[in-house]
Amino acid sequence: MAVIRFGVSLDKVLLDRFDGLIGKKGYSNRSEAIRDLIRDSLVMEEWESAASETVGSITIVYSHETRELTDTLTDLQHRYHKAIISSMHIHLDEHNCLEVIVVKGKSGDIKAIADRLIGTKGVKHGKLSVTTTGKRLK
Repeated sequence: MAVIRFGVSLDKVLLDRFDGLIGKKGYSNRSEAIRDLIRDSLVMEEWESAASETVGSITIVYSHETRELTDTLTDLQHRYHKAIISSMHIHLDEHNCLEVIVVKGKSGDIKAIADRLIGTKGVKHGKLSVTTTGKRLK
């Protein structure tokens, strides 16, 4: 793979803020930070296409004491078993649980599954974290 160098012009204040950010995140240089920003944009572009094969994780927090919620969430996960690769259940305290569900499939399908799980009555908070299979990134 060939590496191509190019120049970027930035306002000093913007560059100083960027340097501060990359320092906090532990990047060894600006080039690696810029590569990650570009990759992130490319991943988001993949997700904009409902037909792209993608991966992600759905995280939900809920009280297991909410009537029938655990059964409903389990039923939904069984309904979408082809897209669900794995799930992890964690007891946060005597009342609250956290589940992380790893999913793989078409981005439109994954978004629909996440919306259904997160929107289930009794789920306190949920979030879909999107990423890529990596097949199209270098």
